[in-house]
Amino acid sequence: MNWAFLQGLLSGVNKYSTAFGRVWLSIVFLFRVLVYVVAAEKVWGDEQKDFKCNTAQPGCHNVCYDHFFPVSHIRLWALQLIFVTCPSLLVVMHVAYREDREKKYRLKLGNESARLYQNTGKKRGGLWWTYVLTLFFKIGVDATFVYLLYHIYEGYDFPRLIKCEEIPCPNKVDCFIARPTEKRIFTLFMVITSLVCILLSFFEVFYLIGKRCHECLSSEHHSGSAMRVEMKTTGKSTPETPAPSYSLAVS
Repeated sequence: MNWAFLQGLLSGVNKYSTAFGRVWLSIVFLFRVLVYVVAAEKVWGDEQKDFKCNTAQPGCHNVCYDHFFPVSHIRLWALQLIFVTCPSLLVVMHVAYREDREKKYRLKLGNESARLYQNTGKKRGGLWWTYVLTLFFKIGVDATFVYLLYHIYEGYDFPRLIKCEEIPCPNKVDCFIARPTEKRIFTLFMVITSLVCILLSFFEVFYLIGKRCHECLSSEHHSGSAMRVEMKTTGKSTPETPAPSYSLAVS
């Protein structure tokens, strides 16, 4: 994996994120990417080589390993990190698209003309929807991989002893996992950080929706107040026409 490219991507989207989004990025870098690169890969190492079974039957070792570890934890986490960080590229691309439109518009009409966007990085219009949709996508990815990890391995625990009866094993064979306690700790750590990231993304969605609703209500309130002030001003400035006198009416 090209972690330098991933770091540059996430650092670029950091300036377009809210406070919750910046905390999310910090957790992804410090507690997921760095832990994955520095420690997790070394803990797992060559899993199949460290997986031992008390039999010399050809093929039994490979079959038992494939039965209990159909997908490597470390590769599953690599896919999770890729999928959960790639939506940030959509935000960067959307901002770049806005900047390109703004540049072409100003070249066409001149620098003195009105701007298409007051701030190309401000989350308004289509960029707001892009940002919110990326949050939902990240929530879905993290939740899916947490569930897959639980479903594939039937929990987040690593037993010290595994009983295997798969063909071509001659009978029930005892198999042993290398460093089960250490792997259990790292698995729980990665699952907990994924749940924290899901919670932060939910907070960010609620914050963005609440802020947007507050702005809409405030704009309606200000427009209503301005209309009432205008009506009062118009009523005061219009002089009332006096009623005709009785003699004029009779004549």
